[in-house]
Amino acid sequence: PPRSTQSRSSAASDVYKRQVLVAGSETYWNYRHQADVCHAYQILIKNNFNPDNIIVLSKNDVAYSHNNHFQGQLFNKPSFDQVGENVNEGCKIDYEGVDVTPENFLSVLKGNVSGVTGGNGKVLRSTENDRVFINFVDHGAPGLIAFPQGYLYADDLLATLRYMYENSMYKELVFYLEACNSGSMFLELPTNWRIYATSAASPNESSYAYYCYPKQDLVQGLHIFQCLGDEYSINWMEATEQGNLDETLQEQFQTVKSKTNQSHVLQWGDLSISSQPIGNFLANNYQGSLNEQSRKSVSYTHLTLPTIYSVQISVVA
Repeated sequence: PPRSTQSRSSAASDVYKRQVLVAGSETYWNYRHQADVCHAYQILIKNNFNPDNIIVLSKNDVAYSHNNHFQGQLFNKPSFDQVGENVNEGCKIDYEGVDVTPENFLSVLKGNVSGVTGGNGKVLRSTENDRVFINFVDHGAPGLIAFPQGYLYADDLLATLRYMYENSMYKELVFYLEACNSGSMFLELPTNWRIYATSAASPNESSYAYYCYPKQDLVQGLHIFQCLGDEYSINWMEATEQGNLDETLQEQFQTVKSKTNQSHVLQWGDLSISSQPIGNFLANNYQGSLNEQSRKSVSYTHLTLPTIYSVQISVVA
């Protein structure tokens, strides 16, 4: 399929950064997913990204739901009796409503303008000089992740990532995936495609919601009556906000893994990429105090899945 082009004002050797953020669920019951994605958007904007280089897919049916005490607003962490941060403010959504589909998501990743329907037609315009960051948040099951309209299967995601690799659509790609059984989407991810992924859960377990009723869903003294976020997502975003951009992806992984108590956070693909600072993917105009030569190299062998223990809790991701 045809891939759109974009004028680049700097030299071809410059590294550009592109982001794709997806909330795959719908209805107020899934408040947390759309709040997670808009929080991720706010982090990128605060780190000086151009909104034109961020693509967001979200049903966008929560902020103005009749169930929402705070019309037009979303909160990703409790503020108790304080005002709190409205992560929906300025969150620009490119595909919403019935346009949030697996087909549109895959066409966006391929840069296939003719393959998308609805929305504003925005697709990835990346080249071999670009770093790409993908964040997907929703429900999942073994071998699939959910959308409001249908499911995306692991084989189809892998085929799209193969297309991106074979068509030189990135220098390196980082994929953060929040869903139950999310590890099952990366079981066949090769280690030589320059893709580094982390999953909220192993292939055979759930991931879990966070900041939930009755004690932690409070905003301005009112109960939201839904979970405000997801454990893995909250942990990587709060680590990004509280940490320093020189922290490596591996260091962030260890932080998120240690703080995520209800599922096993795992990493997949080309794990050597994890030696890079998070600023290479989550901050624009990042220079960094570490360069490629001085940064400590990280060597990995095969991934061994941990033993999975049953966890009893009421709300899954």
